[in-house]
Amino acid sequence: MWNLPSILLVIIYSFLNNAIGTTDAFSTATTTTSNSLLVDTYKPPDLSNKVAIVTGGSRGIGKGIAIELGKAGMTVYIASRSSRCTGFTSSERDLGEENADCTVERTADEINNNNYGNGNSGKGIPIAMDVSNDTDVTALLQRVRRECGRLDAVICSAFATPPNLNDGSFRDDFWKQGAEMWDACHGVGLRGTYVTCCESVPLMIDTAKRFSSPSEDYASSSSSSSRPLICVISSFGGKSYTFNVAYGVGKAGSDRLASDMALQLAKHNVDTVSLYPGVVRTEGNVEMDKRGEWDEASGGLDLSLGESPRFTGRAVANLLANRELTKERSGEVVVVAELAKELGFTDVDGRIPPSIRSLKFILPSFVFPRIEKESGSRMPSWITDNVPDYLLPWSVFSSGPPPTVD
Repeated sequence: MWNLPSILLVIIYSFLNNAIGTTDAFSTATTTTSNSLLVDTYKPPDLSNKVAIVTGGSRGIGKGIAIELGKAGMTVYIASRSSRCTGFTSSERDLGEENADCTVERTADEINNNNYGNGNSGKGIPIAMDVSNDTDVTALLQRVRRECGRLDAVICSAFATPPNLNDGSFRDDFWKQGAEMWDACHGVGLRGTYVTCCESVPLMIDTAKRFSSPSEDYASSSSSSSRPLICVISSFGGKSYTFNVAYGVGKAGSDRLASDMALQLAKHNVDTVSLYPGVVRTEGNVEMDKRGEWDEASGGLDLSLGESPRFTGRAVANLLANRELTKERSGEVVVVAELAKELGFTDVDGRIPPSIRSLKFILPSFVFPRIEKESGSRMPSWITDNVPDYLLPWSVFSSGPPPTVD
């Protein structure tokens, strides 16, 4: 259960196992490394000749994904409403002056104007469009078919900013939030994702047929062969109560969408996953933290320990480079931090951040603050500096909200 006694039982069990050097079904403990010694040595896989669509690519997680796929050599169609061409820039969140140009063109520029030195030559193509407009989605897919004739990856990251995100009312009772919160969480993030997948799948099925047979000349290069992948960007809110009712229902719907699509797409050699980033240092979240609004809106999460948007991009790139893995995991939830630990890739600062369901995240974020508040004393460093990286089973994690310090 997501209550203090159950968490403490897991803590005691984990610390005992860590002390005697054993492992268990939760996970294996990791060795603590000083952040000052970490450097980014990540080398992207070779995904040249492949084509991706990334919705919500003008900022945040979508932008991070687009940049990392471009770095891996892909042609990336970056779809978002915010564009220099139309003059529209989303004003739902204050991103700060330095991010005034969060547009599809800026993301494309960051792909096209960077020499990554890895031999891959990715290409960013900016697309000004609204994922909630079905006609725009249809037009995008027609263009991709016309210009590229293939589609290897669709990453659905577009999400409308919910109302009252900058204060505690974002976590208010559902009957006080009403339909406005429901529509914000479901219109673009769920319906838009569904429509994007509906329009994309025919070309992805065609891509799987044409570029998977080794007998074809155009598949003689491994970089040309394909097992297309749909990544639905979801969150831990799909498993456990997070923020509010509408948010959690939307994320659970995204997870079920990925799961049920996988059943129908398996015979066509197209895979789907629901991808869970952790706490992410997006432009909007960083700006909230600067204004002193982050703690109340997030419930006290430490943003400085969060992931960069590009960490999720590296997860997507590594999934695309591991077709047997995506076939095995199709329809499942994949946690970015847990995949990084499994495959060995890092964030841009050289770290592998802990999963949100790891004790290494849960204890410092929820349990230690509560103990310190009740006792009036700081936790000793021999405890806080040696928390093992054990994962709570989903059955424990998903039973309710974490403890609070209120």
